[in-house]
Amino acid sequence: MKMLRKLIQDGNVAVLFSPDYGAGWYSWNTSYPEILFDPAMVKLVLENKKEELRVFVELKYPDIFKGGLDDLEVEWIPEGKEFRIAEYDGKEWVEYKEEVEWVTA
Repeated sequence: MKMLRKLIQDGNVAVLFSPDYGAGWYSWNTSYPEILFDPAMVKLVLENKKEELRVFVELKYPDIFKGGLDDLEVEWIPEGKEFRIAEYDGKEWVEYKEEVEWVTA
């Protein structure tokens, strides 16, 4: 399994997601898990440098679907906490493992 580079501050990991309807970011690019955590992308999102972000993504990830790129946000998740990116109609959000109610057959 590939080690993913992450931006970690105060025991929290920066995770990128697209909270607006239309096109998902990670949910439409699940073959590229690194786009959830890419430290350079996180910094550009936090600094609101959208044009630089678009150029960076075009160069580093030329084959991914770029929907949701302009709406990316960062969620800080405690290091080691299990989560997934949920999606409906392109709108993404973070779900934590212990918050999802499972049904047992």
